[in-house]
Amino acid sequence: MGTEFEEEYGADQIQILEGLEAVRKRPGMYIGSTSARGLHHLVYEIVDNAVDEALAGYCDTIQVTINKDNSVTVIDNGRGIPVGINHKSGLPAVEVVFTILHAGGKFGGGGYKVSGGLHGVGASVVNALSEWLEVTIYSEGKVYRQRYERGKVVYKLNVIGECDMEKTGTMVTFLPDKEIFEETVFDFGVLKQRLREMAFLTRNIRIILRDEREEEPVEKVFHYEGGIKEFVTYLNKGKTPLYPDIVFCEGSRDGVFVEVAMQHNDSYTESSYSFVNNITTPEGGTHLTGFKNALTKTFNAYARTNKLIKDTESLSGEDIREGLTSIISIKIEEPQFEGQTKQKLGNTEARGAVENVVSDQLMIYLEQHPQVAKMILDKSIMAQRAREAARKARDLTRRKSALDGLSLPGKLADCSDKDPKNCEIYIVEGDSAGGSAKTARSRATQAILPLRGKILNVEKARLDKIYGNAEIKAMITAFGTGIHDDFDISKLRYDKIIIMTDADVDGAHISTLLLTFIYRFMPDLIKEGHVYLAKPPLFKLEKNKKVWYVYSPEELAKLIDEVGRDQNNKIQRYKGLGEMDAEQLWETTMDPERRILLRVTMDEEATSELDVTFTTLMGDQVEPRREFIEENAKYVQNLDI
Repeated sequence: MGTEFEEEYGADQIQILEGLEAVRKRPGMYIGSTSARGLHHLVYEIVDNAVDEALAGYCDTIQVTINKDNSVTVIDNGRGIPVGINHKSGLPAVEVVFTILHAGGKFGGGGYKVSGGLHGVGASVVNALSEWLEVTIYSEGKVYRQRYERGKVVYKLNVIGECDMEKTGTMVTFLPDKEIFEETVFDFGVLKQRLREMAFLTRNIRIILRDEREEEPVEKVFHYEGGIKEFVTYLNKGKTPLYPDIVFCEGSRDGVFVEVAMQHNDSYTESSYSFVNNITTPEGGTHLTGFKNALTKTFNAYARTNKLIKDTESLSGEDIREGLTSIISIKIEEPQFEGQTKQKLGNTEARGAVENVVSDQLMIYLEQHPQVAKMILDKSIMAQRAREAARKARDLTRRKSALDGLSLPGKLADCSDKDPKNCEIYIVEGDSAGGSAKTARSRATQAILPLRGKILNVEKARLDKIYGNAEIKAMITAFGTGIHDDFDISKLRYDKIIIMTDADVDGAHISTLLLTFIYRFMPDLIKEGHVYLAKPPLFKLEKNKKVWYVYSPEELAKLIDEVGRDQNNKIQRYKGLGEMDAEQLWETTMDPERRILLRVTMDEEATSELDVTFTTLMGDQVEPRREFIEENAKYVQNLDI
């Protein structure tokens, strides 16, 4: 029995996916997805290799260029990938790095102490998923080059010229493969955000991003001598800091290098971002837990010792972190990630290391800066009172709804279908548009919630104010999920939450207020793809009893060219939803067969940038908002005409 089985299941029966074929067959396993997100990961993988050289102390400049043909070139001035023969494979080391999975200085503990790299897969995966890739190495006065196509070697590594003995480094140019990726056009904004983050996390490195696709090439240089301290300043630029210092703690414990920078501002939201070996950990993990523990313990100990609170009292971590912006960055040799998406750190030693470093250094800082300590604690005590008031308001809402069988807001026109999967809710500004929408809707599956005027700007309000706001309360009860700590997505009453506002500046402002509220208190609704913006038409063109609805000025110009410029062209410009009757509103904006809906999405790896956007647009600071609008105006097609 045994021998038969062995013959049947021997070495020859194991299917080995040749070299990089495995990557091309299942790209998602290696780079997460073949969408735009996976596409940009290719760049990060190559840049991560250059950053590893910087962390090891050999590289201080990285240049990333999006070329005219949408290929990308990454140049670093590190030591250059080794060109000598790797004895195990008999191939030049550079060829091993680009053609064999899990090869490179990150494995076996030899080359790098710590390194980034998504899963340490790096260069070979980028090579496998590129139409072509060329690597050029400058080393010992010679210039070496090798080219690959879809992961296969086109020609052997050879010397193509000479260079100064002092010049060292690596240049990689690759073109993503259209056969693999749904989207092959790089987004300058996405790369800008990630490279800026990398530069903040690696003190003193200079990263240059250049876009050659524009008529006038665009270039951004990221270089921060203050490292993560400057990161906190950047994140707080739309807010008013409570005190001028950035509190900074750094040190090593149990082989974990810890850097933490933080500063409170006058807002009511906490923004904490954690990183391991320069990779963002959106779901936090042990390093973030260690940081939070240290903060809660240290502030409470200081407050009791200095009689700012009674010995029997204590402040919660949430109160202390109100309005706190912080960066927690650790370097560790063997990071272990957990969770569905591998975005949460699991190493237990990281918690103790961060907790120790922060506790020791934060206590010294507070003792040396009693005024700052008092400001933070005063804010925390206010937060505690507001949280208590919010809890009472919330309990009152809960008690009420328990008595009257979950009372939905009076102005909500609910739908009759009780299966959330089939249902959608339109949040509509103003009573007249609300009236049209109620008449127009499909009663079985479409609910309408009209809002009066502009809702509260949650960037400038504490929880108690938020719970006390009638418009926000109406949304919370209609959605059914609760907010903040009470949030439970399984109680969501509608599959689609559709924000429907006028196509003008006021409408855009109301949409932003609503999105700010959802992003701050129910972010999972966005992450799970439940939030949409309706796109009402801007114009109606009538000619010879035929009607066209048009959604942008460009579209209108094109349509006029097609139908001809005649006297009997009747063009109506819709200033608001209220100008449409129920039939027109249904035809253009609410009929699932014909409407245009824009799904609101968020990139979890870019939450720091999202935070900056919301606080810049909705915060008190005028100057950052003006700069933001000027920089982004070119991306807005039709805010107002």
